[in-house]
Amino acid sequence: MKITDLQPKLLWECFDEITKIPRPTHHLEKMKAFLVDWATKHNIPVRTDKVGNVVMTKPATPGHENAPRIILQGHQDMVAEKRGDKVHDFLNDPITTIVDGDWVKADGTTLGADNGMGCASGMAVLLDDSLVHGPLSVLFTVDEEQGLIGANGLEPGFVEGDILLNLDSEEHGQLVIGCAGGKVTLAKRSYVLEGAPEGLAWRVCGLDHFKGGHSGMEIGLGRANANQQLCRFLWEVNECFPVYVAEIDGGGLANAIPREAHAVVGIPADKAADFDKMSKEFEAVLRDEFKLAEGDAFVVECKETAARDMVWEKGESDRLIAAVFSCPNGVQGMSNAVPGLIETSCNVASIKCDKAAQTVTVTVHQRSSVDSRRDEIADRVKALFSMIGFEVVFDDTYVGWAPNPESKVLKVAEQSFEDLFGEKPRVEALHAGLECGLFLEKMPGLDMISFGPTLKDIHSPSEKANIPSVEKYWKLLCDILRRLA
Repeated sequence: MKITDLQPKLLWECFDEITKIPRPTHHLEKMKAFLVDWATKHNIPVRTDKVGNVVMTKPATPGHENAPRIILQGHQDMVAEKRGDKVHDFLNDPITTIVDGDWVKADGTTLGADNGMGCASGMAVLLDDSLVHGPLSVLFTVDEEQGLIGANGLEPGFVEGDILLNLDSEEHGQLVIGCAGGKVTLAKRSYVLEGAPEGLAWRVCGLDHFKGGHSGMEIGLGRANANQQLCRFLWEVNECFPVYVAEIDGGGLANAIPREAHAVVGIPADKAADFDKMSKEFEAVLRDEFKLAEGDAFVVECKETAARDMVWEKGESDRLIAAVFSCPNGVQGMSNAVPGLIETSCNVASIKCDKAAQTVTVTVHQRSSVDSRRDEIADRVKALFSMIGFEVVFDDTYVGWAPNPESKVLKVAEQSFEDLFGEKPRVEALHAGLECGLFLEKMPGLDMISFGPTLKDIHSPSEKANIPSVEKYWKLLCDILRRLA
């Protein structure tokens, strides 16, 4: 079965079109061109702005011209993550979709339902003339996943409305009225290479196939951070005998929990058996600690490898390992305002080396629904890495979205959900980041909620969309539009 055979057919057809367009964050030229061409082909008014946002408009259903002006909003970009063994060029290759029971997933890559499903929803509403709605704009923002660049760059008057429906949430049955803000910390320094000592045994140590996931939505699930666990192991070994680092690398995007990390290390040859034993013991520890959060699919492996001529200066590699191991990571505090909500978190997202420049960059992503706590955690990370000679800068800072329980559109959505499905929705704030806080800054008085179908394991190659929930989500969206009209 193909996804174009699924219901609602129009929505899945639009999503299918989107999966064929390469659209990783910061590489949206093809997606922007596709949207403009698509609108032109369907005789839909379309405009773009200088940062790449696209807006399309549709007049109200006759007789509903005086209804509130509605903005439907999704973001164009997707998180580009793939399995280590998967060959895929995110700049040129389409996403291959698979229907698996009640789920749609991709073949070894992220699916891009975050937020392709939101964009497809807007497209489907624009095409479906059977729907009843007021004056309508559909806003497709750019580069939400790193820096919320489209929302930050939104110019006054580019899009106007009274109510905004953000279509970027990931759980059916949930109406979102608030979210966390965030900040990315980049710690960078050069490193010195020196000749490897004589008499070393060499190992490549790899941690792979952890679940990873969204560093906001899944940060509270207790999943392993591959970067920290690799450095934990190397630090423990280094306490017993010297470890010489020739290579180290881990993680990927700032907003994804790192699923894999590896290092090439040398150890005294007479300690090789001890090292191999420690690696097996460490694997057993991880399987015990993470058996509920990770299952048994992950791999911890230390294998013999060819000798290297050069290694990091010993003190530098020791300090890097210790800093990554000790860096704040995971949930840092729970909200006192919203019971059960994670207030503050930290994700040690990546360790990346530029071999040509001989520099290493550690990326850490902080989130909090309290801006001062977000900044405090970021400053702690800065203090830690500054002490060992790293240059630290902050990037991609974005504000949170304060909940408004008295929202009028929320009341409409709650009643719609209850009438359609016979149960009350959950009204919640998220620990993930959304663009809504920035929209509110630029359009004060805008009434907003966020909702969507059920998506699992976003920001990872295990990402999948629940088919029955997509149909329910579409019914909810259409009914909310009707009621608002």
